[in-house]
Amino acid sequence: VQLQASGGGLVQAGGSLRLSCAAPGNRISAYAMGWYRQAPGKQRELVAAITIGGSTNYADSVKGRFTISRDDAKNTVYLQMSSLKPEDTAVYYCNARTFWGVQIDYWGQGTLVTVSS
Repeated sequence: VQLQASGGGLVQAGGSLRLSCAAPGNRISAYAMGWYRQAPGKQRELVAAITIGGSTNYADSVKGRFTISRDDAKNTVYLQMSSLKPEDTAVYYCNARTFWGVQIDYWGQGTLVTVSS
């Protein structure tokens, strides 16, 4: 599965951005999808995830500010980010996950989000 993340950029604290993750030629309806991020010097962490059935899960640090959604008809997953903080600055990665006896993960190339104070 090829994943193409976009929508990152530079935004002031308190602003908003919407990230998109497209999977052209693939049916994401068969995958649980997620967004992860990695800040400089830190480990990659889960930001938000959405199951095939549409259930969502968020990191405590983004609850109430970020919303993950999926449009299976467009093979695209979104991350709407609001009330951004400087600590949200990171490279954001899209993930698609499935299970064939073992967990299989696919990753996009990452998109940089920079929040200035």
